[in-house]
Amino acid sequence: MTLIDTHTHLYLPEFDNDREKAVARALSSGVSKMLLPNIDSKSLSEIMRVTRQYPGVCLPMTGLHPTSVKPDFEKELEALFPEAGDHKFVAIGETGIDLYWDKTYLEQQIESFIKHINAALRFGLPIVIHARESFGVILEILSDYSQSGLTGVFHAFTGTADDMKKALDLGFMLGIGGIITFKNSGLAATISGADISRIILETDSPYLAPSPHRGKRNESSYLSIINGKVASLFGITSDESAAITTANATRLFKLNNLTS
Repeated sequence: MTLIDTHTHLYLPEFDNDREKAVARALSSGVSKMLLPNIDSKSLSEIMRVTRQYPGVCLPMTGLHPTSVKPDFEKELEALFPEAGDHKFVAIGETGIDLYWDKTYLEQQIESFIKHINAALRFGLPIVIHARESFGVILEILSDYSQSGLTGVFHAFTGTADDMKKALDLGFMLGIGGIITFKNSGLAATISGADISRIILETDSPYLAPSPHRGKRNESSYLSIINGKVASLFGITSDESAAITTANATRLFKLNNLTS
């Protein structure tokens, strides 16, 4: 069984004491690749360091997380986007809009999101979208790009059935993580209405650990738990779910095109 963790913050300090062991556990559990979404210009250097440490296993993205968007966000993007042409990034992100923590910089978040979309189109990369209490705004923006060839994923998808339909209609995939294992999340019922060909797996580690590890630090080795839940939801074996979601991730992020 081969799995791909399409979203892990393995480079964060939460892994400084046992990163090597966490990677080893992931590999032994069947996770062949771990995709690293960026937060800001400071975190990019850490991403590249971890990527160099685990070549072919850890793969970088570049982007500015919406909660890191401030009035000077354009300076941040000036440092991040030129990198996309110089390094082998697999995606632009994570980006999007977050209205859960703070609405102060909504206008700047929208501007930043649009710039990320344009960068994704320019570099021919998929976009990784963070959408927290912001599906309406994000979907409205994406509707302007429905004929552009833009591809990507709604990371840590937790939207409604209507949100899901609109995202799928726009050609996006759904990133499913530990929340699918939470008893009262309602996500399983929503996702059951999707086609598994549009689902990719993620941990978002060190956050959102699946049950029975909920509340603890998450890590990529727990992806097998998420895969098992998705498999049972669609009435297939864990091996079948792993094969399908791995193929989905490989296709979206063009992983077969990567060269050393």
